[in-house]
Amino acid sequence: MDLIRCTSCFQHSPTLIAPTFRHRTTPKPNLTTISNNHATVSTTRMVVKARGGGAAEAETALVDKPKVLKRFQVSDGHPAPFGATIQDGGVNFAIYSANATSATLCLIALSDLQQNRVTEQIPLDPLANKTGDVWHVFLKGNFKDMLYGYIFDGEFSPEIGHYYDSSRILLDPYAKAVISRGEFGALGPEDNCWPQMAGMVPTSEDQFDWEGDLPLRHPGRDLIIYEMHVRGYTRHESSGTKFPGTYCGVVEKLDHLKELGVNCIELMPCHEFNELEYYSYNSVLGDYKLNFWGYSTINYFSPMIRYSSSGIRSCGRDAINEFKYLVKEAHKRGIEVIMDVVFNHTAEGNEKGLSVSFRGVDNCVYYMLAPKGEYYNYSGCGNTFNCNHPVVRQFILDCLRYWVAEMHVDGFRFDLASIMTRSSSLWDSVNVYGDPLEGDLITTGTPLSNPPLIDMMSNDPVLHGVKLIAEAWDAGGLYQVGRFPHWGVWSEWNGKYRDIVRQFIKGTDGLSGAFAECLCGSPNLYQKGGGKPWNSVNFICAHDGFALADLVTYNNKHNLANGEDNNDGESHNYSWNCGQEGEFASILVKKLRKRQMRNFFLCLMVSQGVPMIHMGDEYGHTKGGNNNTYCHDNYINYFRWDKKEESSSDLFRFFCLMTMFRRECESLGLNDFPTAERLQWHGHTPGKPDWSDTSRFVAFTLIDSVKGEIYVAFNTSHLPVTITLPDRPGYRWEPLVDTSKPAPFDFLSNEVPERDLAIKQYAHFLDANLYPMLSYSSIVLLLSPDENA
Repeated sequence: MDLIRCTSCFQHSPTLIAPTFRHRTTPKPNLTTISNNHATVSTTRMVVKARGGGAAEAETALVDKPKVLKRFQVSDGHPAPFGATIQDGGVNFAIYSANATSATLCLIALSDLQQNRVTEQIPLDPLANKTGDVWHVFLKGNFKDMLYGYIFDGEFSPEIGHYYDSSRILLDPYAKAVISRGEFGALGPEDNCWPQMAGMVPTSEDQFDWEGDLPLRHPGRDLIIYEMHVRGYTRHESSGTKFPGTYCGVVEKLDHLKELGVNCIELMPCHEFNELEYYSYNSVLGDYKLNFWGYSTINYFSPMIRYSSSGIRSCGRDAINEFKYLVKEAHKRGIEVIMDVVFNHTAEGNEKGLSVSFRGVDNCVYYMLAPKGEYYNYSGCGNTFNCNHPVVRQFILDCLRYWVAEMHVDGFRFDLASIMTRSSSLWDSVNVYGDPLEGDLITTGTPLSNPPLIDMMSNDPVLHGVKLIAEAWDAGGLYQVGRFPHWGVWSEWNGKYRDIVRQFIKGTDGLSGAFAECLCGSPNLYQKGGGKPWNSVNFICAHDGFALADLVTYNNKHNLANGEDNNDGESHNYSWNCGQEGEFASILVKKLRKRQMRNFFLCLMVSQGVPMIHMGDEYGHTKGGNNNTYCHDNYINYFRWDKKEESSSDLFRFFCLMTMFRRECESLGLNDFPTAERLQWHGHTPGKPDWSDTSRFVAFTLIDSVKGEIYVAFNTSHLPVTITLPDRPGYRWEPLVDTSKPAPFDFLSNEVPERDLAIKQYAHFLDANLYPMLSYSSIVLLLSPDENA
């Protein structure tokens, strides 16, 4: 997650209590006020309209009284499980709220939701419909096309953390589908950016045929991950899909991923969020800014409804099944599905934000609060989810279990995961461990060595074998790469790998040793704590930051299209434009850029650990130097299938062949760090590596049970060099990869025309155990029997 997503909205501080809010053009959602007497109900609503400049205007209108339909049998219900659950021919509703003084269940027909009407409301009796801190009720009746929400009343005292407001209908945090608008980017009635939302009431008709689908359980060391945006993957017209920008659209293009050689997709946020959160006119591009990335969750159980081709049809059931269809079809192709989840904050923002769900249900439980009710802002987005509170950590665990058991996902990548290691509000050892600890002076937000939430997730029987990946830092300055509590099961986005590789490949001095550590799976970070190479998820580029093509095209960010005067986004990118800034450059510069892209990808594929590819890098997608494209629902973020076809004989081919090579090599996905028995380092001469500060050359040989022995070398100097290869009597080295060569000779696969002739051109070098390397190039050589020996 980009910690500098909107510089106009927040600042960074380890203990910042932010008085500001992220890009919001709508100060309040659609409001529905309902009296306690359900027989005489009147409603008022606040309609928030969007205007061209991004400002909002409000108007109040009288709405017709809802019809009271006496069609439900009501009984006390049960306190578990939470959410709306089918039981005994009816539906049980249960929700936690410790501080509310009253609760009302609101039933809303889908047709009434569009008109801002409540179909029926059921006040809950605190004596009959409450057990402990859980409100509950059981209903029997016809729930076809029925939605629900809650009204909670209680104290409105922000200074002590309470935001109860009986004028608001709130989402159940456990709702399995959230319904509001049906089309991505479309405004609600009367240009409302935040129309009323409601949860789907389940019915016995909710069925899906998994066709015997089972978890793939790929070992972590064997993964090749592809970070993908569901809408961006097929939204461009060149995708040619029947349902562009949807889960079904992804299914139509899964074979591309199979061809690329990936066996795991990491979906950027697919939990329900409001893409209109940043809605405002962008005068630079002449369109409207949206929350495209989705790192601002409204509900953690509901899939993003507007990523489905069916929209709100069947109250979200079709959307749920469409997500399941994506998972099932991916599994058929041997591709696992990992979800990028955002348990560090929600879309409700700080004290100036919205009450959509958690805040109105029990604010001081779900959010990390200061003594006077202010929001801690370790996320940089206005609030911080109170992850290690007993109720909240159970909620998170229930959510993960649901996505694994019901939706069949294979794992999770946790955005700003270090927040999940911080102590909760009202922290005390009795609350967490059952007994007081001597000297227990932990304050809110303190990093914990054994966080209860991480402990629960790591040892949960339902989550056993599920991939857990941490983005091991947060906006409060906590950086835990190599130190995240892992219990032997967690992997991490290795940001240090990214930074070191970027610098070494572009020719920065003093990094040859650090680069070698990266090639080995970063044992300097993980080995001491009992980690393995697969604990490191290696990446060069991700959604936040430069795309691979931009990394070799721009020295500086070019974010004017974001409408923030180029003040947003990271300024330190370790990029190099290869001599000229921007896409319009000389032929020599463009050739060097292509070479550098191949160098980066070769490095990624021969490194121990888990490689991750960012969507579009396989064909050289450019975002025009924009390294913070969070707000663009347009060509900047769309996968360009036409461009991919244009490069199919060039960069894409190289990517496919390198992933195939990695999969074929037993030695490039080790379960433990390589030792001297398998790996030997070299310099310009065999067995003499140069680890000096001025060294820009790293080479190694690796024993492989399939390929025999592999020689890999990187020359990141501006000067060419002729290297001496290790002597292997009875064998000779043959070139496989040389990034300095034009396609198809950059990778000498068997189908390359005149392959034998290309190899013979190097015979006089190879006969002498030499190989010439151009500047900024990398090679892979294979050992084969010498027929002339």
